[in-house]
Amino acid sequence: MTAFSTVDMGEVTRLTRAGQLSEAMALLQGKPASPATAPAGNQGAAETIDMVAPTMSGGAWTAPGTERAAADGAANAAKAAFARPGLAETVQTLRARFPKMGAMPDLGHGIGAARGVTVAVPDGARFEERSFSNDAGSRAYKVYVPSGYRGQALPVVVMLHGCTQNPDDFAAGTRMNALAEAQTFLVAYPGQPQSANMQKCWNWFNAADQQRGRGEPSLIAGIALEVVKEFSADPSRVYAAGLSAGGAAAAIMAATYPDVFAAIGVHSGLPCGAASDMPSAFAAMNGSRSVTAPQNGPGVPTIVFHGDADKTVKPVNGDRVIAVAMPGASLSRTATRGTTEGGMAFTRTVRTDASGRAMLEHWALHGAGHAWSGGSGDGSYTDPRGPDASREMVRFFLTHANRSS
Repeated sequence: MTAFSTVDMGEVTRLTRAGQLSEAMALLQGKPASPATAPAGNQGAAETIDMVAPTMSGGAWTAPGTERAAADGAANAAKAAFARPGLAETVQTLRARFPKMGAMPDLGHGIGAARGVTVAVPDGARFEERSFSNDAGSRAYKVYVPSGYRGQALPVVVMLHGCTQNPDDFAAGTRMNALAEAQTFLVAYPGQPQSANMQKCWNWFNAADQQRGRGEPSLIAGIALEVVKEFSADPSRVYAAGLSAGGAAAAIMAATYPDVFAAIGVHSGLPCGAASDMPSAFAAMNGSRSVTAPQNGPGVPTIVFHGDADKTVKPVNGDRVIAVAMPGASLSRTATRGTTEGGMAFTRTVRTDASGRAMLEHWALHGAGHAWSGGSGDGSYTDPRGPDASREMVRFFLTHANRSS
């Protein structure tokens, strides 16, 4: 029996999941664990703040640990949701240094990771992977090309997934490809790797990732423009939509690249400038932090979906997205109520300009939690009962073109 065989690999796995890499390395080297390292049974499993499935059919999608005290829940969630970048590479280093250690944990497994899905592609259509790189790094992305594409200048919708999701999962859940096929437009799905964020969240809370020409905004805008170039798409009709962390990223794109994106959709997200670090991110998600971000230039047209039972990103954040997007010119306001066939009530508030065109829309989903409204169960974090957010966003988008393009 070797010295390595006496290592408690269960404890090494637990420490790695929790991001306690120095403690995990110490155990692998045969050193005693730090006194601060509690046994596995004394700690809750790593949790994700972004999205958790309901325990029963039709239940609300909520944050984990919502029955705990607020401070305790926020502390545990923070450890998982904003784990330091580079954890994936550290695990790879551990594997290389200790080849006999066996399988280390999948850093997405057990924390609400997206299920593997296969996206159906109709005859004549394509769903292909690409990669974009610039000084900020590189990101893989997938692009859906509808069967009706013949080289014409099509609109482009950029879809930004939520934490733990990936392009295939998000495409399946939102059914955006089916809309693209029916209405003939292109869809791009940037993918956030675990090397950038352990739970594949877009880093909307980092100050460096809220600036034009830097970080993730430059990568997302670069992907959009690359799709426009490759497919000779219409540069005046480029749009961005996202869920949760992806919704916050979409709001950042409106603030940083209003010349690229003609309109945006924010589902269960937050406004640009809501946070600049981890503590302020949790304050913003909890609704207790005001937004001081400047207006999105002249006001980028924005459509918002947000559940009023969302315990992960409080619904006041949807109101704040609208407030930040408000243009200088006055808008008329109308509100209507309705109920979907699935039984979800909603209030739709529309603000129109002098010509009667909707510039801002806010869909308050009554009783809905943290999930894509009207989505498909083929993907993760969807609520099929609600209004079809994908269809409504596309309808809103296609009434807007960017005059600066």
